Amino acid sequence: MIVTPFLVIGMLVVFILLFLFLNTVDKRKWLTGLISLVLTPFGYFYLLYPFVNIVSNYHHQKYFNSEAWIAKPALRYEMIDSTIETDTLIGKSKTEIETLLGKAEWLSWSEALKAHDSNKWNYGLGIEPGAFNDEKSSVEIMFEANKVVSLKPYTQPITFDDAE
Repeated sequence: MIVTPFLVIGMLVVFILLFLFLNTVDKRKWLTGLISLVLTPFGYFYLLYPFVNIVSNYHHQKYFNSEAWIAKPALRYEMIDSTIETDTLIGKSKTEIETLLGKAEWLSWSEALKAHDSNKWNYGLGIEPGAFNDEKSSVEIMFEANKVVSLKPYTQPITFDDAE
């Protein structure tokens, strides 16, 4: 376990809250202090820490891996930040992208062409975990002269089909 400022502050808050609560039950300071000291790790790791993980949308960042991209499309959001920052795909041809990422899931619509643009490929990145997340992530890969020039991540609201 890595001791971080958040861990120390969180455990101090839990200790103080437990101490104050137990002080209302029993006025013996040494007993409430001892019980608070024993219960603080349990209160932190079983109550506060899970709640913070549910409310926050933190997720692990991973380096790009072609096999994982194809095998687990719902977890692509973990790789996209690293892929964009390191320019992993910039300069690759369409055939290289198709080999690395698989066939484009959909093409962007071009108002100028009034058709799908074959130079703008889209891939779904999945849904980032979090209790209040109501959007799914995607990335648009833009080509010029058969080479990748940019990657643009974007989000869309999650919609469900009616069961009618």
